[in-house]
Amino acid sequence: MTNTAGRPAFGLIIIGDEILSGKRADKHLPKVIELLGARGLSLSWAHCVGDDRQRITSALREAFHGPDIVFSCGGIGATPDDHTRQCAAAALGVELALHPDARALIEERMKDLATERGERYDPERPDNVHRFNMGVFPAGARIITNPYNKIPGFSCDGPGGGTVHFVPGFPVMAWPMIESLLDSHYAHLHTKDAWQERSVVVKGAMEASLTPLMEAIERDHPVKVFSLPSVDHPEYGRHIELGVKGAPSDVSVAFDTLLEGLRQERAELGPVMVR
Repeated sequence: MTNTAGRPAFGLIIIGDEILSGKRADKHLPKVIELLGARGLSLSWAHCVGDDRQRITSALREAFHGPDIVFSCGGIGATPDDHTRQCAAAALGVELALHPDARALIEERMKDLATERGERYDPERPDNVHRFNMGVFPAGARIITNPYNKIPGFSCDGPGGGTVHFVPGFPVMAWPMIESLLDSHYAHLHTKDAWQERSVVVKGAMEASLTPLMEAIERDHPVKVFSLPSVDHPEYGRHIELGVKGAPSDVSVAFDTLLEGLRQERAELGPVMVR
């Protein structure tokens, strides 16, 4: 899928029972929206799934067979409730293998921890051996460096042409990793100064009555129309924030057409907003 400007779409998968049970509030969705927005990009979809292998595999299979750029947060550790690495391999139909670069980074981390504790690093100690499982990724995966503690994430390409990037569930690790990917792999997609939203408050309006105008705008202009209804705003009361988004030059023309259409409908207009 591509957006109105013909750019790849971005998606987000959030994995973990703790989110669905309410034990922890999700912070990834608003942060990813923020990180994308700062670069003139936007999130097209998000999916939250619990620690269920069948559901995770299904969600990842769908992502791998689509064309989108997807960030997956959570479940890449090596405890019994971490299933994401195994599900990614199953969704791709490949084997799991210890990534050599991941192994080196994990060993480096274990040596750092031993030094911090004043201990001798023992590669044969059971807990150290177990930690290497965090570097067991689907065959063909590429590592994502983790500036927080060196334990890497990984990226896999899907048959649909898109890519899924897997990062930990911890925000302190996940967010810098996602930001690094956006500024390296996807810097060519940044459109901070080439993407705009313009909208106007339409007081007392009903979406159904404005739908023909919205459809006409999208048909005749290369922009995306959006409407955000509100029923109890303290200042405007029942109203719709109606607008268009896209390249600034396209938005300018489309928004003028939208305003003219609203005037012909004798709509009561409030303030105009530009983002």
